[in-house]
Amino acid sequence: MAEQAKSDGNLRLRVDPHNLRTTVQKILMHVGVPADDALTGADVLVKADMMGVESHGVSNMLERYVERFQADIMNPKPNWRIVRETPGTATIDADRALGVVITPKAMEIAIEKARNVGVGMVTVGNTRHLGMAVYHAMMALEHNMIGVCMSSVRPTVLPSLGSTVRLGTNPIAVAAPAGTHPPFVFDAATSVVPDNKVDIVRRLGGNLFPGWIGDENGTPIMESVPAPPRDGYQLLPLGSIPQTGAHKGYGLACVVDILCGGLSGSRYGATRPAEEVAHTVAAYNIEAFIEVDTFKQQMDEWLQTLKDTPPAPGNERVLVAGQMEWEAEQDRKANGIPLHPYVIQWFRDTCAQMEVPFNLD
Repeated sequence: MAEQAKSDGNLRLRVDPHNLRTTVQKILMHVGVPADDALTGADVLVKADMMGVESHGVSNMLERYVERFQADIMNPKPNWRIVRETPGTATIDADRALGVVITPKAMEIAIEKARNVGVGMVTVGNTRHLGMAVYHAMMALEHNMIGVCMSSVRPTVLPSLGSTVRLGTNPIAVAAPAGTHPPFVFDAATSVVPDNKVDIVRRLGGNLFPGWIGDENGTPIMESVPAPPRDGYQLLPLGSIPQTGAHKGYGLACVVDILCGGLSGSRYGATRPAEEVAHTVAAYNIEAFIEVDTFKQQMDEWLQTLKDTPPAPGNERVLVAGQMEWEAEQDRKANGIPLHPYVIQWFRDTCAQMEVPFNLD
């Protein structure tokens, strides 16, 4: 995570992950989510915080989820159903289910199909935000599979050279197991940054990097500026400007729209209601392609080669996807999850209002 989007460690209060997960579950249950689904949703959110991905953890997402349940934007008890299916694929109508609840179910289906036929792919339409995309991709790891997750979300991103948003941040996540190394875990928006990171910078009073956003007219802002209010900017595609490859982020966002919105039958980001999103998950059964031990050995060798790359001057080491998140998780397992006082106070107030026990001190 970029320094501008990191929380100030001196302000943080460390909380026990188990207590945080239990508290989040009870809050979701209070707004009508069944206990098992609430536990799944809580696990998705807390896992993001465990991995240091605060933009998609409880700090930024839980309050919004609660508000959307209370506004009947999301269905706490959806009658989701498979509307089309083959041995290797399925399409789900989620009935306005929260993505952190329905997407793990979709990945479980994809994993079972991959176990049977080698590859499983499931699209999910008529749903809502899925949290940290790589959580769902990582579900495949314990089954010796490669997991993929994509999400087509509401438009906040400019097409390259455009003046009006047409695409979402449309993340792509891939998780692949290794042997002795931690798994390869990649998760990135197809915009330079998601809105949530701009929100964190605004909360902390910092400045954005050049090339993160465009102004109201779509002109890229190529100097460091304070984070403007949400209605005062538009996100740029990965690459920022044509001269530095903005067509690549633009194109990848389009790919996600096709594979999620198009294949699920829920239309594309610019044509759906703002709250409605679409997801695609896939699982690749490694043993259908190659011996699992051979694959993991090759992964170890490849990852070590990347880590052994001599760093450029001024840098300490070369990292691989998922390494910083793995290191953050080891720290937070031992020392707890750091939360901003604002977040702690929100939990305290919300728990009091809902008559849910508060045990994050």
